Amino acid sequence: MILKNLNISKAWTLFLDRDGVINRRLVDDYVKSWDEFEFLEGVPEALRIFSEIFGKIIVVTNQRGIGRGLMTKETLMGIHQRMVQEIAHAGGRIDSVYFCPDLKDSGSFCRKPQVGMGLRAKKDFPDIRFKKSLMAGDSVSDLEFGKRLGMKTVLIDKSLLIARRHPLLTDYRFDSLITFARVLKKEFL
Repeated sequence: MILKNLNISKAWTLFLDRDGVINRRLVDDYVKSWDEFEFLEGVPEALRIFSEIFGKIIVVTNQRGIGRGLMTKETLMGIHQRMVQEIAHAGGRIDSVYFCPDLKDSGSFCRKPQVGMGLRAKKDFPDIRFKKSLMAGDSVSDLEFGKRLGMKTVLIDKSLLIARRHPLLTDYRFDSLITFARVLKKEFL
């Protein structure tokens, strides 16, 4: 699990999933207000560390709660604005947040594992190089998204279930975002 061989620098971009990686995933529900948003342990510190290492930090998140009529785009954008502010207050940063409101069976190009959100990020930040990017997420669709764009993938998962079932999709695995960040800190700071 040697990340040092990647030679990560400010030329690199970190793509992050949101639910289950940055904040606690609500079982059979969606984060529909800031009151329901809860950072996972160590996430603000992790984002501070990532900010010292990566040139860009991009969140890409499927948010079908909008497509299901459970919240509005404006509500979601307010949650994301507050998330970015809280991370900045803790000394970190998120450069941009992309979300896909479409339903799972819509065939949408923006919904992970499709690559639309990654291509939008590249259009907004032309210096992004997918070969110098990591995608960190907790689902198979996150890993597939990263692989389709030529990124290295980081599975954030306490269990080994996904890693065992999908070894070709998983380049690295960590129990949490803070564990991943601390390993990077040791190797690159």
